[in-house]
Amino acid sequence: MASLPLFRIRNLWPLLAFGVVALIVWNTNIFFETLKQEERGKVELWIQAQKEFVTSDAPSNLSFEVLQQTGINPMILIDKNQKIVAYKNIDFPEQPNDTAYVYQILKNIRGENEPIAVTYFDSLSPENSVDQRLYYGDSTLLKKLQYYPLALMLIIVLFGAVLYFVFRTNKVSEQNQLWAAMAKETAHQIGTPLSSLLGWIAIWESEHPKLQGVPQMKKDLNRLQTIAERFSKVGSLPKLELKDLGFCVEQTVQYIQERSSPEIDFQLQLPQHMILLPLNEQLFSWTLENLIKNGIDAMKGAGKIRVELIEGPKTVQLLLEDSGSGIAREHQDRVFKPGFSTKQRGWGLGLSLARRIVVDYHKGQIKILKSVVDVGTVFEIVLPKN
Repeated sequence: MASLPLFRIRNLWPLLAFGVVALIVWNTNIFFETLKQEERGKVELWIQAQKEFVTSDAPSNLSFEVLQQTGINPMILIDKNQKIVAYKNIDFPEQPNDTAYVYQILKNIRGENEPIAVTYFDSLSPENSVDQRLYYGDSTLLKKLQYYPLALMLIIVLFGAVLYFVFRTNKVSEQNQLWAAMAKETAHQIGTPLSSLLGWIAIWESEHPKLQGVPQMKKDLNRLQTIAERFSKVGSLPKLELKDLGFCVEQTVQYIQERSSPEIDFQLQLPQHMILLPLNEQLFSWTLENLIKNGIDAMKGAGKIRVELIEGPKTVQLLLEDSGSGIAREHQDRVFKPGFSTKQRGWGLGLSLARRIVVDYHKGQIKILKSVVDVGTVFEIVLPKN
C-alpha cells in the first residue's frame, strides 16, 4: 500500500506539467489580445487627434502631441473609392513612395485588423467633409508574439513525445525485469526435479552399470541443468573466467551434431593449442547454439555447417558458415533487433541475445560477414584476447 501514493504521484506529475504549459499558452493568448486592443486604441486616439486638428479652430496641445506620436503600426488611409489618401510607417525596400508597393501592403493588412472609420462633417464647408477608412497592420512585436503560442504548442508536443518515450522505456524496463524474474523462477523450479533425476540416474547407473542409454540420459540431464543455469543468470551481469575457447566451441558443435540429421555435414577447424579468453562458457555456448540452429533451420535439415576459429595477434575470429537459404540484403540490418524473425515460428530473440552476449558481456563484435540468397550465410564473431 505504501507504493500506491508514489504510483499516483508518478502518473499525476505529467498531467500537472502539461497543465502548467497549457496555462502559459492561455495567458500568452490573453496578453496577445490585450496588446492588440491597446494598439487599436492608440490608432483610434490618433484618428481622434487628427479629427480635432482638422475640424477645430483651436486644437489642443494634446492633439499635437498625439499626432507627433504616430506609433509603429503601418497605417493606410483610403477614401470611399478605395483610393489611397495617405500612409504612414511603411518601409520601402527599394524605391520610396512606390504606389504599387503601398497597394500591396494594403492588401496584406486588410485581414489583420478591422478598419476604423474616419468620418467627420464640416457644416461650414461640406466639401471638406471626410468619409474614409483607415487600415492598419500589427506591429512587429505583435507579429512575433502571435507565433509564441505555436512555439509553446510545439514544446507541448515535444514534451509529450519525451514523456511517452520515458514511460515507454520504463514500461519496457519493467517488462524486462518481469521476464528476468520469471526466468530465474523457472530455473529455480526446474532445478529441484533435475537434481532429483540426476540422483536417481546415479543410483540406476550404480545398480545397472551395463544398461545402455544411461550415459546419454545423464548427458541430456546435465544439459538441462546447464540450460536452467542460463535462465538463472538472465538479468544479472555474468562472470567471466579464463577458459579455452576452442574447447567450448568443440563441445557445443559436438552436442548439436549428435542430435542433428546425418544429412548435415559438420566441418570444424580449430587451432591445435589452447586459446584462453575471459569467457562465460554457458552464455557463449548458448550463442553458438543459436547461430548453428538457425543455420540448420535455413538448410531444412540437409547441408553443410562449417565452424572455423582463427587466432590473431589481439583478437580471435570465429566464423560460422551454413549452406542455407541466406538472408536478403534488406533484412541484414535488422536481424539482431529484438522481435525480428524471418521464420513463421519463434520469438525473434535468438540473434538479439547472441549480440547482447557477444557485445555487452564479452566486449566483442558480431555481424553478418556474407550472405547470399539460396547460397548461405557466414556469421563472424570477434573477441578480444584481453
